[in-house]
Amino acid sequence: MRKLIQAFSVIVIVSVLLMFWVSKLNSSEGYTSGNTLTVFNWGDYIDEELIDKFEEETGIKVIYETFDSNESMLTKIQQGGTSYDVAVPSEYMIEKMKSEDLLLPLDHSKLPNLKHIDPRFLDLSFDPGNQYSIPYFWGTVGIVYNPELLGDIELKGWNDLWNPALKNEILMVDGAREVIGIGLNSLHYSLNDTNNDHLLEAKAKLDTLTPNLKAIVGDEIKLLMANEEAAIGVVWSGDAADIMWENDKLDYVVPEEGSNLWFDNMVIPKTAKNIEGAHQFINFMLDPENAAQNTDYVSYSTPNQAALQLLDEEVVNDERFYPPEELTEKLEVYEDLGKEMLAYYNELYLKFKMHRN
Repeated sequence: MRKLIQAFSVIVIVSVLLMFWVSKLNSSEGYTSGNTLTVFNWGDYIDEELIDKFEEETGIKVIYETFDSNESMLTKIQQGGTSYDVAVPSEYMIEKMKSEDLLLPLDHSKLPNLKHIDPRFLDLSFDPGNQYSIPYFWGTVGIVYNPELLGDIELKGWNDLWNPALKNEILMVDGAREVIGIGLNSLHYSLNDTNNDHLLEAKAKLDTLTPNLKAIVGDEIKLLMANEEAAIGVVWSGDAADIMWENDKLDYVVPEEGSNLWFDNMVIPKTAKNIEGAHQFINFMLDPENAAQNTDYVSYSTPNQAALQLLDEEVVNDERFYPPEELTEKLEVYEDLGKEMLAYYNELYLKFKMHRN
């Protein structure tokens, strides 16, 4: 009987210890299971030290997930398998998410740091009054190039890419809106053009560019350009900054014919479970010190005016990445083209890629 009692006592003690450790694990060093925040963002698009700082300041545990395209982000939110509390879509996707009733309106009274955002990046066409979204980063699509490999060739705009001397020297970003947009802009048409004749004209012109293309690539474009595998790359401005950090021989230009002015904004999806925590996180990221730290890490342009005061003057005064207002006024924000027209853009882009092969 004594042995039975001893065995039972051991079982009880072990059970209590297991329950204790399970409780510790579930609480994740003091966080309760109900006090979590699920953030859905682009890959490598936040300084992870800021996540730690937010957790320490608020006691909220952050579950951080990433996506590689606006479309994949939208699909996961539509499916509703995970209740994301904060997501970071681009401007045209915000329009689409609004139309599909996938976003919650923001309570600006809980976002006092919104006052630090440059007014020219607020109240834009894709979200009047910023009812649903708050600027996170912004930038342009342009041309990064190696002057040493270009010789006497001068790059000012998209049309310069058609120079026969650039045969097999261009790395092209892999994106339908970006590539079709180059064709449209080179003909002085809008990036959001839906005129079939204009689109076919742009596609035909792009086909004549294929001899100059070395490859159509994704993230590897940064490594290839830094290693001088090509003279020219069509990239987003933040990627250009990364490339130029790795190889200071390179330069970047926003094409004179016009280009894309893009915005990635923070939103709260309709399925969010921690709405209060979502507002806390957005306001935290709007804090000037946090925004400056994040900008130093990510390398994209911050819309936070107060954060600019905390960044190196060399960065802030670089008009390649912080272009003056007279230039940004010439640039266009992508609009939601609608399902059918977006599919047509993708079809034209696919045909362009097939033509190249």
